[in-house]
Amino acid sequence: MKKINVLLSTFFGYGYLTKIPGTIASAVTTVFLYIAYEVLGYNDIKFSIIFFVLLFFYSFYAVKDSETEFKNKDPQQIVIDEVLGQSMPIILILYLNQTNQINMSIEIYYIFSFLFFRFFDILKPFPVNYFDKNHKNYFGIIMDDIIAGLYSMIFIYLISIKF
Repeated sequence: MKKINVLLSTFFGYGYLTKIPGTIASAVTTVFLYIAYEVLGYNDIKFSIIFFVLLFFYSFYAVKDSETEFKNKDPQQIVIDEVLGQSMPIILILYLNQTNQINMSIEIYYIFSFLFFRFFDILKPFPVNYFDKNHKNYFGIIMDDIIAGLYSMIFIYLISIKF
């Protein structure tokens, strides 16, 4: 089971690829969801939310189980938190698109979601930094990216009502 949890925590090995695994995992998530939702048409919002919630809760267990495989408390190889955080604004984009609240090219929204998420994940404004600094464990690993994802959602929503 530990091997499966490490595989999930590293997003099927993407966490091992480069010196910027979080950015790579966010980019791959963005491209994958764009293809799934916009090209292939797998855009069931209820399924996406249920899958996200299940992955969110299972990720706590997977990351906790995987932490011992790495040397530090917040290993850069664990990138499932980036996948979760990046998925949040994209699920919002799916909803906005289905409710006709998208006012410019859908690709622009995907690009903005990637840029906003990476900005907040790297900058770590409060309370992102709170989870990053005060919870050096599986909980902090996941929750700082969830908060960055929430910030990204807010900005995506603001773009949808402004333009």
